[in-house]
Amino acid sequence: MFGLALFSLCASSCLTQRNVEYLQNDSNSVRSFKDASSDDYTLRPKDELYIQISSLDDPSVSVFTTPAIQQSMSASTIQPYGAAMNSYRIDIAGNLSIPVVGVIPAAGKTISEVSAMITESLTQMLNRPTVSVKLVNRYVSVLGEVKNPGCYAYSQERLTIFDALGLAGDMTDFGNRCEVLLTRNQDGVNRLVPLDLTATDILESEYYYICPNDILYVKPLTKKLWLIGQINYTVILSTITTGLFFYSVLK
Repeated sequence: MFGLALFSLCASSCLTQRNVEYLQNDSNSVRSFKDASSDDYTLRPKDELYIQISSLDDPSVSVFTTPAIQQSMSASTIQPYGAAMNSYRIDIAGNLSIPVVGVIPAAGKTISEVSAMITESLTQMLNRPTVSVKLVNRYVSVLGEVKNPGCYAYSQERLTIFDALGLAGDMTDFGNRCEVLLTRNQDGVNRLVPLDLTATDILESEYYYICPNDILYVKPLTKKLWLIGQINYTVILSTITTGLFFYSVLK
């Protein structure tokens, strides 16, 4: 009786393979999923933009850049924090103020649209201007049952929810893959979206791709997990020994 009770306790507290699998698919055939995401992120007030301007007339470009920005432009990669120090912020009214160029209405526009607007403004001043615009404030917060919770900077234009979890070292074995909460600000409204990462239709969800400043929260499993290193084997062996002793005495 004691052994049966102990077995039942262990069985109810241990995880199955389905508890730790993503994208559970009973079919072994290849399946295709429609990409429902939007390719372009629309800019918002307080977004930070790194703007690189080049032209056939190199000396004239210095009017639009500071020495710090020119030094950053010479680097092969842009570090997030360095770029933020040399960036332009969209103000609360949705406008972007650039020296000489003037005010650009940026909120609600895509990065490519803002780049085209700046380029058009520069055509009268520079010889064949080229404008590169990058969004600096690409951050995602990953919290809850992940190995390394925190706020992470990323440079990819298309970051999936699985990529974001990878930045945080993936879920722990306690993470509930069926109950992940996504917090996203859309049009000034904070939306709380429940996601099931065991379902394959997540690949077609509009929330499959991360937007800047998203927050992911992984809920814990309700059942306890018995893992090596997390079990007090001394207590368990003592309990089993005591139980067997009383069982042999009372038998």
